[in-house]
Amino acid sequence: MPAEHVDVLIVGAGLSGIGAACHLQRESPGKSVAILEARGAIGGTWDLFRYPGIRSDSDMFTLGYSFKPWTNAKAIADGDDIREYVRETAREYGVEAKIRFQHRVVSAEWSSETARWTVHAHRDDTDETVQLTCSFLYTCSGYYRYDQGYTPDFPGSDEFTGQIVHPQHWPADLDYAGKKVVVIGSGATAVTLVPAMAETAAHVTMLQRSPRYILSMPAKDAVADTLRDKLPAGVAYPIIRWKNVLLTMLMFQLSRRVPSVVKSVLRKGVTAQLPEGYDVDKHFKPRYDPWDERLCLVPDGDFFKSLRAGRSSVVTDRIERFTEKGIRLTSGAELEADVIITATGLNLQAVGGMQLTVDGKDVNLPDTVAYKGIMLSGVPNFALTLGYTNASWTLKADLVGEYICRLLNQMDARGQQIVTPLAPEAGQPLTPFLDLKSGYVQRSIDSLPKQGPAAPWKAYQNYVRDLLLLRRGPVDDGLRFGRVPALVAVPTSAATTEATPTTASA
Repeated sequence: MPAEHVDVLIVGAGLSGIGAACHLQRESPGKSVAILEARGAIGGTWDLFRYPGIRSDSDMFTLGYSFKPWTNAKAIADGDDIREYVRETAREYGVEAKIRFQHRVVSAEWSSETARWTVHAHRDDTDETVQLTCSFLYTCSGYYRYDQGYTPDFPGSDEFTGQIVHPQHWPADLDYAGKKVVVIGSGATAVTLVPAMAETAAHVTMLQRSPRYILSMPAKDAVADTLRDKLPAGVAYPIIRWKNVLLTMLMFQLSRRVPSVVKSVLRKGVTAQLPEGYDVDKHFKPRYDPWDERLCLVPDGDFFKSLRAGRSSVVTDRIERFTEKGIRLTSGAELEADVIITATGLNLQAVGGMQLTVDGKDVNLPDTVAYKGIMLSGVPNFALTLGYTNASWTLKADLVGEYICRLLNQMDARGQQIVTPLAPEAGQPLTPFLDLKSGYVQRSIDSLPKQGPAAPWKAYQNYVRDLLLLRRGPVDDGLRFGRVPALVAVPTSAATTEATPTTASA
């Protein structure tokens, strides 16, 4: 019995995967689509992470989809609200029925003879192996491992008598009320956890090896609220979205061109919210320039309110070892703790950890070059969604969805079945795909695709530039197309076609 076939197979039912399916529904409605999701629910990151206070680290007017206005009052939204927004979108566009839960994709093999991918997935609920074929494989699985967060090997961790928890695997029954908590880390997760846990904990200490840049902003957008009161949602939303896009781009460009000015502004903002006499240099003066790592957003200054109230504190030091009662630092001090939270980052993993094979040859991701930040050199009929590092993830995910629909529609119009990015000319300098200096990126940078020095091989991390390139620019520059002369109909769950083994260049 032949494997079930669909035109487009999407991997992942998170923010990106649901968005991709909606774009196909809207712009390529004739395509049959299925979504394979390794977990048992819609939402991706926003369903996986359940730690206290979890929220967006971007404003929701840009983290939301371009085609579905964000109507919640909060611009910096809670995880529950974001998860419901993604699920509501899936229901509204009829995407829910296309999702196969508990299907973890293990491998995918491309055959140029049939112009198809054969995808192997493991059903974690039944322990079965499932096989599907598709004409186009579209991965929306993010860039980190869902099953395992990153925790360094702390000496003595087995001696600690309290609980050690990684935020990625938060126990639903964790009781920290009235207890001493140490949060190891200084990133977005840590500055979110500290004020949230401090509401009921005896005290929360954020233990950081080095400071990060923190930016406080209102949880609600006053300009957005005014526009939404006076204009229809369909009119107000694009205006608000563009306002926030341009402000974020301005902040990033200033950080790159005049970092000293941005440092000064960020420092003044932090100093104004700290108690008088606080050692700003020790605890809030990073060694790097703004946007070498993502800024940590703090809605309504809740992190600083907690510090001022004495419910939490910051310690900047290095860990010597865990002890029975807490953590001994290299300075000789010891932090007592009942609960230790290791907010120490993620483990990167491209394309959901699946093994790609093209005509019998395994694809080594570091040997590939990303085309427009979407496709991979030498890998036919394949796309991946990787959002911006300096702006909202969904801004790029939306553009990827639009571009893939344009590409597929053009191929249909021309009778083409195969599209492959050609690698840039030999000798061109290649650089890592992600340009952040964050530890979680640097640990795994050599396992990711590369990027070239110029378009279409360079990922500019610039929404306006990508808007022109992906929405308005040519679809087929730098691509090779193939045509299968004869098509033979095969029975599938939707109207699909099977290519004969004979192929020819367009």
